[in-house]
Amino acid sequence: MSSVYETGHDKNVAHFEQILNFSIGYGAAYNPSKIAIQIPALQTIHTDGLSVLSLVSVASSNFISATNLRYDEYLPIKALCTRIINALEATNASAAFIRDAKTINRKIQGSRVKKVINDTDPENPVIPSENTISTSQQSFDKILSNFRQLVDLLATEPLYTPNETELQVLTLNAIANTLASRNTAVIETHVALSNTRIQRDFVLYNEESGLVTTAYEVKKYVKSVFGASSPQYKQISGIKFTRPKK
Repeated sequence: MSSVYETGHDKNVAHFEQILNFSIGYGAAYNPSKIAIQIPALQTIHTDGLSVLSLVSVASSNFISATNLRYDEYLPIKALCTRIINALEATNASAAFIRDAKTINRKIQGSRVKKVINDTDPENPVIPSENTISTSQQSFDKILSNFRQLVDLLATEPLYTPNETELQVLTLNAIANTLASRNTAVIETHVALSNTRIQRDFVLYNEESGLVTTAYEVKKYVKSVFGASSPQYKQISGIKFTRPKK
């Protein structure tokens, strides 16, 4: 589910707090027999709603951080590979070997790495859909795979011995390992975010006992006790709740 709905979730919990406070304000007149809409139950649902929103917020921040760190790590790779090819061409390596290295480099240069987080508004980052995340992950995986292939190829050429530390095979292997760790971090934080969203959706939108379902039951009870034209019902009847599109 896309985070385009994140503010809707926050509003639902905030609106539920209004329902809760109005219900408390009715005093002894608010006395439902159904345990699920009694004041203690409403307070628990509200607390659970706040808690699950906090979990999603933390997981979202972790995912955004991991994604941006990966993007920053991958950003210089194309330029680095261009330098590698230039350094290789300055050796006495065979034309066939250089041609093979260039073929791998073309694959790296042709891969498009996009920053999947829209951070133009830090307070409301747009986290892409599952399909977009999957496609992006594949592009990073391809770059890493091709980069490792290039480094492994260089390791077989004894004439490739650049003096520049950043171009040496040992350094390049370390870079490849860092890229792989960034990929892993993105995958792990995305899984955590996805799981917390499932948890949030259950707490807020479960058809049987979710926050939104409970809010509508409270409205019905208040309507039954005070009447459809009562000021009490008018207090809560206009409080809106929304469900995410499936």
